[in-house]
Amino acid sequence: MDILDFVLRLGVALFAGLIIGFERQWHNKPTGLKTNMLVATGAAIFVLLSIMINHQDPNTDITRIIAQVVTGIGFLGAGVIFREGTSVHGLTSAATVWCSAAIGCIAATGYFLETLICTALVVIVNSVIEPLDKWLSNRK
Repeated sequence: MDILDFVLRLGVALFAGLIIGFERQWHNKPTGLKTNMLVATGAAIFVLLSIMINHQDPNTDITRIIAQVVTGIGFLGAGVIFREGTSVHGLTSAATVWCSAAIGCIAATGYFLETLICTALVVIVNSVIEPLDKWLSNRK
């Protein structure tokens, strides 16, 4: 992988995180623009590192770093979730951060169309499904 490909993959991950983060920030959610951008970019950096190591030593397992990204994001997402009495808040924000990390991983592998599709799905679920979710929650 040359430096141009590296920068392109990193840029796509950053941009996907920006799109997701913009939607979260627009709706005044706890994890916004910077968080989702950094999560997607950080996940991409780890995957790119894994790919570069694999180019030096083809016997390395590149999936190991991706598995650790999943674990690490779990801890980050747990920090967003909080309980207030009997209700729990932040689950959607934690799930969005988890999706941003996955999208960063996809972008780093060079699957740009798939990155776009996944980013669009996350934004659609978080914005278009919101009124339906509120309606279902408020019905008695």
